[in-house]
Amino acid sequence: MADNIEKKNIFIVEDDEVTALNLSISLKKQGYEVVATCHDVGSAKEKMLHIRPDIIIVDISLQDQSDGIEFAKHIRNVYRIPFIFLTSYSDDAIISEAKLTEPYGYIVKPFEPGSLHATIQMALFKYEMEQTRKESAPVIKLDKLNLEKMLQNKRVSDKPIVPFGEDYHLDISICETFYKGKKIKLTKKENAFLRLLVAQLGHVVTFEQAIEYVWEDHGATENSVRTLVWRLRNKLATDIIKNASGIGYYIEE
Repeated sequence: MADNIEKKNIFIVEDDEVTALNLSISLKKQGYEVVATCHDVGSAKEKMLHIRPDIIIVDISLQDQSDGIEFAKHIRNVYRIPFIFLTSYSDDAIISEAKLTEPYGYIVKPFEPGSLHATIQMALFKYEMEQTRKESAPVIKLDKLNLEKMLQNKRVSDKPIVPFGEDYHLDISICETFYKGKKIKLTKKENAFLRLLVAQLGHVVTFEQAIEYVWEDHGATENSVRTLVWRLRNKLATDIIKNASGIGYYIEE
């Protein structure tokens, strides 16, 4: 099974010794190299100072219910290495919190070796595609004047209406968004980010563009953008905001 796999280095962060051992044995049988195994966040962060795995498998819970999620945020912000959550949780609140970190996959306990391998391969492929998109993504400087021009060009005839998604429209004269004719109540930042997405329909709004335009570079991070998108998605009637993993977000034209 492992003959055609390019050997990849994997770091396991799992506090259950039996699960960690079973993972390690299964991964080695499939041709992966397990470079380290840690049982808590503190030792995992220390280990990351000395290794650079290709991918990390991390239990959502570890010692504390959300320790794994906090470690995933650290990996996303500091190292930008793909990670997969290992979980036995079906709790909606835990899963919602985990989604904010935008993992590259989930493995449900007890894991099945074939599913484990497939999840890792898909995560690695997704990460490689993400890096390719990053390298080819155009850098567009967006200021308020440029954004207004882009929105004006998307108007329907002479009306200040820009349709998007299905049954949504942005009224650029009053800076309000509507779904099936009903106004959606948004915060100032949510409204600004949605205007960015609508102005660039079909194109990715990068984390950098969002931070620069919505927060005006005042201390925001990629996690600030992810949290904003999570809240905005909860206010929209349909799932129109798409992920461009590791780059940003977009709405299809």
